[in-house]
Amino acid sequence: MATVYKVLGQSNPSATTATTLYTVPASTATVVSTITVANLGGSSATYRISVRPAAAAQTNAMYIAYDVTVGANDTTTLTLGITLATTDVITVYASTATVAFNAYGSEIA
Repeated sequence: MATVYKVLGQSNPSATTATTLYTVPASTATVVSTITVANLGGSSATYRISVRPAAAAQTNAMYIAYDVTVGANDTTTLTLGITLATTDVITVYASTATVAFNAYGSEIA
């Protein structure tokens, strides 16, 4: 099995819009080591992050962060070690369009 360390996804979603940050490719497992949440704006914002197994419809049980505040011009770094299977999805959401998400980790195929 080959392991590739990489940027898994980057997104600057529209305000109040659930957006896919990363979907695990076919025949692949993934370990997400870190997710960063950067607020590029001059006012505080809130964000949400969820993991949807097998691309299931969103439920409350899937959130790993919900309406967490990130300060103006600040970055939050989450070191997680999340393990994902084929077709699992990380979904992000922000209260404003000034929030950028980045996911880093390794794909095992």
